[in-house]
Amino acid sequence: MADNVAGPVIGIIGGSGVDDIDGLENTRWEKVSSPFGDPSDELLFGQLDGLQLVFLPRHGRGHRIPPSELNFRANIDAMKRAGVTEIISLSACGSFKEELAPGTFVIVDQFIDRTFAREKSFFGTGLVAHVGFGHPVCARLGDALQEGAKSLGIKTARGGTYLAMEGPQFSSLAESELYRAWGCDVIGMTNMPEAKLAREAEICYATVAMVTDFDCWHPHHDDVEVADIIKVLVGNAANARALVKAAVPSVATNRPAVCPHGCDRALESAMITAPEARDRARLAKLDAVAGRVLSVS
Repeated sequence: MADNVAGPVIGIIGGSGVDDIDGLENTRWEKVSSPFGDPSDELLFGQLDGLQLVFLPRHGRGHRIPPSELNFRANIDAMKRAGVTEIISLSACGSFKEELAPGTFVIVDQFIDRTFAREKSFFGTGLVAHVGFGHPVCARLGDALQEGAKSLGIKTARGGTYLAMEGPQFSSLAESELYRAWGCDVIGMTNMPEAKLAREAEICYATVAMVTDFDCWHPHHDDVEVADIIKVLVGNAANARALVKAAVPSVATNRPAVCPHGCDRALESAMITAPEARDRARLAKLDAVAGRVLSVS
């Protein structure tokens, strides 16, 4: 665990191959327990250029867990318990636009959540909270990622809407065309409710959506095939590792005492249940996620 660690702790959530970051030192895998169940895997703790970094393989090592069965609450809660202050999320996605070809990285700034079989909040009966989500990612992290990608020559688009689908099947053509008509840029299965839960946990969060395919709308490309996606994933993983190494120092050194976008204070005006009506069992589970505000309310 990252107890008593001074300064920011950068969390990385990504797929296989992203954990092998050049220069990551003093590494150890450690189990972090959560009252919300088991996270996807142990967390990899290490230091990058003297900075604390924690990596979580979203689907578990060996890609064992499908999107709909990910325990998103346990994943974010475990990162919070590990002392993580900002999360960089790296995930594969399909593209809805010709100019966002496979290999392009999209620094997402909006989401449309079309998932329906997932626990989406740490709160509920006994303790109700409503966090603001109009601007779902931290622009400060986006700036650092954009600068890092530019320095590496990675083709990157800043801004875009990520359509989160339930999966595990890929889209039908009708769905793909519908989402394109909505103005969506990319589609994936893993960033919701991950981003929502990070906001509830008061952790700054940003997504890099790494394009692997054109979904199924493109008239000159075949329907999505796993084998083709894996080929692109290999190249994307190498770029993702390089991007983490390039961006993390900027994230840490340019970190203000409080997030200018309010990510780290999201719960201050979110609690609605009166203190005397709050459920003790739910309060106990929220010791990490909401302990900062519950201790003074």
